[in-house]
Amino acid sequence: MKPSKSSGFFKPFKNLNTLLENKQIKLKPSPVLKKKEANSQQMTQRQERDIFNEAMADVKRISRTNCPVVSPLELKAPTPEPNLEYDSVQKLKKLVSNGTGFVVSLTPEYIEGTDNTVNPAIAHRLHRGDFSIQAHVDLHGLNVEAARETFDRFLKKNIATGKNAVLVIHGRGLSSPAEPVLKSKVYQWLTSSPWHKWVVAFTSARLCDGGAGATYVLFRQHPLTKRFRKKRPKN
Repeated sequence: MKPSKSSGFFKPFKNLNTLLENKQIKLKPSPVLKKKEANSQQMTQRQERDIFNEAMADVKRISRTNCPVVSPLELKAPTPEPNLEYDSVQKLKKLVSNGTGFVVSLTPEYIEGTDNTVNPAIAHRLHRGDFSIQAHVDLHGLNVEAARETFDRFLKKNIATGKNAVLVIHGRGLSSPAEPVLKSKVYQWLTSSPWHKWVVAFTSARLCDGGAGATYVLFRQHPLTKRFRKKRPKN
C-alpha cells in the first residue's frame, strides 16, 4: 500500500477500512464471563434486592391528604443599585426649576431670635409655619429712613389690632456690596429698638413666603417689662 501524501494533518484512522478488509488487523473477541462469575454476579444482585426488601418491609406510604400545599418561592427581581450621580443631577434640576429641596434654615442667610424668657422651640415652630400669618409688609425699594417709618407704622397698627404673627419682606440684599442693608436693619429693629419688648420670636420665612428675603415675627399681647426679663435657668 502506497503511503498517502501528507496534507499537514495527522489522520491515524484514514486507512482503517482498507486494513480491516485485507484482514491485516485481527480483532480480539469480547471477553465472555465464565459461568461461575456470572452466577456470582446474579447472587450478589439477588442478595442486595433481598436486603433492600427486608429493610423496607415495615415502611408504609405516607398519605398526602392532609399535607399543606406549599407554593413555590417567588423570586424577587434584584434591586438595582442607586445611580448617585443621576439622582444628584435630578435633585439639582428640581432645586433650580422650582426650589424643591431648598432648606432655608440650613443656609448662612437664615436668621432667628427669641426673647431670653422664651423656649427656643417657639422659633422653630414659627419657621415651620405653625402660626398663621395675619398681615405682611413689603419694604422693597425703600431707603432705610422710609423703611423704618413703614416698619414702625406696620407694627403699631397690627399690635393695636391684636395680630400677633406677621411677615416683613425686606429682600435678601444680593445687590448690596457688603451685607444686606434692609435685612440687617430689620434684625436690628427687632432686637434693640423699643419693639423688642413686644417680640416673642422671629425667624427667616419659609421658601413659599420669601425664604431668607423675609422674616416672620411673633408678638406678645403686652410688652415685656424689666420685672419679667429674667433669664431662663440653664438645664
